[in-house]
Amino acid sequence: MNYETIELVKDGDAATLLLSRVNALNAMNVQMLQELESALKEVASSNIHILCIAGKGRSFSAGGDIKTMLSSSDNTNYHSIMDTIKSIITTLYTMPAITVSFIHGVAAGLGFSFALACDYVKLEKNARVAMNFINIGLIPDGGGHFFLKKRIGEHRAKQLIWSGEIVNSEKAYKLGLVDDLYEGDPIEQIQQAKIQLRTRPIQAMIASKMIYCKQEEQALREILEAETSKQFAMRQTEDHKEGVAAFIEKRNPQFFGR
Repeated sequence: MNYETIELVKDGDAATLLLSRVNALNAMNVQMLQELESALKEVASSNIHILCIAGKGRSFSAGGDIKTMLSSSDNTNYHSIMDTIKSIITTLYTMPAITVSFIHGVAAGLGFSFALACDYVKLEKNARVAMNFINIGLIPDGGGHFFLKKRIGEHRAKQLIWSGEIVNSEKAYKLGLVDDLYEGDPIEQIQQAKIQLRTRPIQAMIASKMIYCKQEEQALREILEAETSKQFAMRQTEDHKEGVAAFIEKRNPQFFGR
């Protein structure tokens, strides 16, 4: 299948998926979300054992496309979009393959949740990550609550969500948000990862992954549903409207707790 906002390249038992809305810092609009869902299902139903994910251009992904959010402000497309996001995350988390995300530049919001759904998360030494939904009066989606709690525990996860902090690579690694730091081009790192993983007993690795997935999949689905419900409620608040207006006007928001 031909894609316009992503690239999917298969190489024997491995595949590379590249986010490719370069001029938008790979922000995820409706088309990209739909193409990601299709591509991930294609990989999950194939004989691919290794999936590496990265972004083209200057960043991994700036998150959800604010323009998409504004165009669906009447909520008519909200549940359809969230259903697609839920499908993307559950497919990526449960696929019978070892998945690796390579973050460079920035991974923010939904883009960060997407990266965290992988088995290995690798961060370029000059890159930054942020779960910054709070800045527009929203909560994480894409399973952000699930993955943050697993990696850094509930207490730190809440603080990171509430602060919307932009975290540098050193702190992200120290906290356990990511597994490794790297230097250089993520595309070159992908080739090295494929070589390394191909020397491992990949079927045994996948078997262990699927044991954990079977235990945790329902919890992930429940959190995705809760995020959908709470996110919808937050979209109706004055704080969210102020957050979006401030983003567009490039100023600091003035929140009032309602």
